[in-house]
Amino acid sequence: MESRRLGTNGPQVSELGLGCLGMSDNYGPADEVESVATIRAALDCGVTLLDTGDVYGMGHNELLIHEALRDRRREDVRISVKFGGLRRPDGHWSGFDCRPEAAWNFLSYTLKRLRTDYVDVYRPARVDPNVPIEETVGALSEMVQAGYVRHIGLSEVGVETLRRAHAVHPVADLQIEYSLISRGIEEAILPACRELGVGITAYGVLSRGLLSGHWTQQRKTTERDFRSHAPRFQGENLQRNLALVEKLRTLAEEHGATVTQVAIAWVAAQGQDIVPVVGARTRDQLAESLAAADLKLGADDLAALERVAAPEAVSGTRYAEWQMAYLDSER
Repeated sequence: MESRRLGTNGPQVSELGLGCLGMSDNYGPADEVESVATIRAALDCGVTLLDTGDVYGMGHNELLIHEALRDRRREDVRISVKFGGLRRPDGHWSGFDCRPEAAWNFLSYTLKRLRTDYVDVYRPARVDPNVPIEETVGALSEMVQAGYVRHIGLSEVGVETLRRAHAVHPVADLQIEYSLISRGIEEAILPACRELGVGITAYGVLSRGLLSGHWTQQRKTTERDFRSHAPRFQGENLQRNLALVEKLRTLAEEHGATVTQVAIAWVAAQGQDIVPVVGARTRDQLAESLAAADLKLGADDLAALERVAAPEAVSGTRYAEWQMAYLDSER
């Protein structure tokens, strides 16, 4: 596993990171023993970046990571944590709180659950419309000075917010959805990040499993599964998107690869300043995803994939309407 740096001043991490959300939330039941084994297998394969959020499983995900790291050296792992999400006991979202005093409170609980003295990258999960980004980042800067946080990140912000935040304290990376079928950052956000020396940790590289090559129109989801209400997984949208996936499968097979692997490799090929975060929940999924690191795509290969996944060929937005309203990056 090769390494990449998150931005000009960020940490050195593996070229592929592991997103741990699905082990606790959003995608139906997960096996805790298998989840811990998957995290450990990722570390054994050279993955050093683990991505989580305090709201994932309402603390469960951080506890899971602590268990997986119990016999590992803390300094060998980079843990990236999102904060600010608010939820009710039934799991429903109730907004975001990124006030400085709330950020400090969230951090305190995160450190306790992870059983660690510091977080490598700490970021608000979304922009709180009631709190100027300067105030939130100002609190994060204090955390850096105090030694509780090593680097500051952001998530799903637009160019203006990125610039305002970066003026308060250097931002290591922006975590944002980026995949063959979610390429909205290319017009303005990605150029701004490169201008400022801010790295990209790309999540959703398989578009929640849609680009895995394993999804079918007959597959059932549970009520708590994100995909049960995600527009790209509904009705005719799903039918058209799966037809697109079959075209990608043809291209993948020409390289002796899977759709999962070409989708991840395409994101990784977009620049050394981009780190794809794969959301494997099992060791089998992990093995398939990490094999993408060995897949080298040439300029013609990349162009062919992009023609198949042209913006007009993709059906449905990446989030439901109420969730899109939280995305500063979409304004």
